[in-house]
Amino acid sequence: MSNPRITLNDGSTIPQFGLGVWQVPAKDTERVVSDAFEVGYRHIDTAQMYGNEEGVGAAIAASGLARNEVYVTTKLNNNRHERAQAKESLRVSLDKLGLEKVDLFLIHWPLPTQYGGDFVSTWETLIELRDAGLTTSVGVSNFQPDHLDLVVEKTGVVPAVNQVEVHPYFANEATRAATVRHGALVEAWSPLGQGGGELSDPVVTALAERYGKTRAQVLLRWAIDRGDVVFPKSTRKERLAENIDVFDFALTADDVAALAGLDKGEAGRQGPNPDVFDWIP
Repeated sequence: MSNPRITLNDGSTIPQFGLGVWQVPAKDTERVVSDAFEVGYRHIDTAQMYGNEEGVGAAIAASGLARNEVYVTTKLNNNRHERAQAKESLRVSLDKLGLEKVDLFLIHWPLPTQYGGDFVSTWETLIELRDAGLTTSVGVSNFQPDHLDLVVEKTGVVPAVNQVEVHPYFANEATRAATVRHGALVEAWSPLGQGGGELSDPVVTALAERYGKTRAQVLLRWAIDRGDVVFPKSTRKERLAENIDVFDFALTADDVAALAGLDKGEAGRQGPNPDVFDWIP
């Protein structure tokens, strides 16, 4: 089975499995993305904050792949939420990526304690950028249920995706449920967790042994079987190939439930809490 494409609420489609380039050094990004293309990746998730859009663009240009074969996401930096800044930032990103448009542009963080708490205006700006043809789809990242409710209430436009922290120790079910309720797609960042906790969990280890798969593959398959988009990061070609080799097995409903049972609630969150995260570079 190949990497499936999921239809978004705007009618476009997105590959369910991709490559995340968070924390990939700028000097290594072209190589890593090129390696990913060679082993079958067609979905790249970057951000202005990551500082490596140029490397992504160089890899796309060198790949020989048609533009419609590669799905590209980038995200608005925290210091560019005001309307004029947001619009200019996407044009800069397009220059760095060497593209006329991206497939998906996201608000990276809602920053409810910054900009007077006005992330609705930022969302309106992304809608304008979509309507101007600079991105096919627009969405959000790290939006809590009340953040989603507000932007939909004020604009009537549902984000195509909500990219949030999700892994078995932090299933983030309330946010996932709110995202699905609005008709947006959940994208799971940090699907393997951080620090290796889930990778050494006995439940994960037992499932890996049963299926003859790696523990990372089990965690990625869990997210896929729940319908989420995933984009794990690796800088090693062999690991890139291993990560995407998850379409020849599926977990049972009981397996999915067993992994969901590892949820620690808020204590399992490993990234920043979007309600208070206020870092502006």
